[in-house]
Amino acid sequence: MQALVNEGLDQLPLPASGQTLERWRALACIAGHDLGLCKLYEGHTDALAIMAELGAPPPEQFSTWGMWAAEPPQARVNISGTGDSIRLNGRKAWCSGATALSHALITTWDEEHRQQLVAVQLDQPGVHMTSDGWRAVGMGATGSVEVVFEHATGQAIGAPGGYLKRPGFWQGGIGIAACWYGASRAIAQRLLAQVGKREEPHALAHLGAVDVALHAAIDVLRAAAAHLDQAPAENAEVLARRCRAYVEYAAELVIQHVGRAVGAGPYCKDPHFARLITDLPVFLRQSHAEQDLAALGQLTGKRLPALRTWSL
Repeated sequence: MQALVNEGLDQLPLPASGQTLERWRALACIAGHDLGLCKLYEGHTDALAIMAELGAPPPEQFSTWGMWAAEPPQARVNISGTGDSIRLNGRKAWCSGATALSHALITTWDEEHRQQLVAVQLDQPGVHMTSDGWRAVGMGATGSVEVVFEHATGQAIGAPGGYLKRPGFWQGGIGIAACWYGASRAIAQRLLAQVGKREEPHALAHLGAVDVALHAAIDVLRAAAAHLDQAPAENAEVLARRCRAYVEYAAELVIQHVGRAVGAGPYCKDPHFARLITDLPVFLRQSHAEQDLAALGQLTGKRLPALRTWSL
């Protein structure tokens, strides 16, 4: 991660800036190489985009950032103070890269019970890395442990509630789908290589199914990128939920078809394939499955009259 930052490879086009597809291609490329690394890279580049969108000062050169926004009921960080004099107390869960990063953006709660985004330097006495909350095999390298804050100092980023209200919240959510796609493509290439050496009818059928799934995912992501670039201030919630749902579906198809086609060999003898096929199902659970589909269904029912819904 630090090497990517040192080489300037984290300086991606911002979401909805006219080059959204280039941003997502970078995420997909890293995902196809190492999905654990991509999780940290996506969080870092998302944090940079959020700070730019909310008008925060430029981050320190070569700093590495996490974006920690999980809010389970048993882990909550409260703050007191304002501006550059924030004090943090509490526990944060699902802190990917906690021991490897220099800084983090985290969601917290102020004294009026409003959500507030805060930038925190992690190398300070009030920040304690634990070994709690992370026993994963898939995505294990991300080290997404729980972090405890005791009178730690931080800086408020944006206004209370600004993290969720900004257009970039849903725009950034589609970047996660680009990561899923990148890993799925890399997994599928193992099947493509196998068929190139020996054509077998069942493997060809699986390859056909994978081809349909991935090409549709490509079309979905390309169309979404074009839409964001044309309407950067638009609420992209429906677009993001659709994209994430379809790419998740495509990724699950790829995992199923490639696994059945290639057999146990690559799982046991190909380290790159084995890591991706183990990591991706865990990363996909960043989706909330039927809960997300229900939210999309509710939005779909309210958007357009029935006769106009799904018109070609």
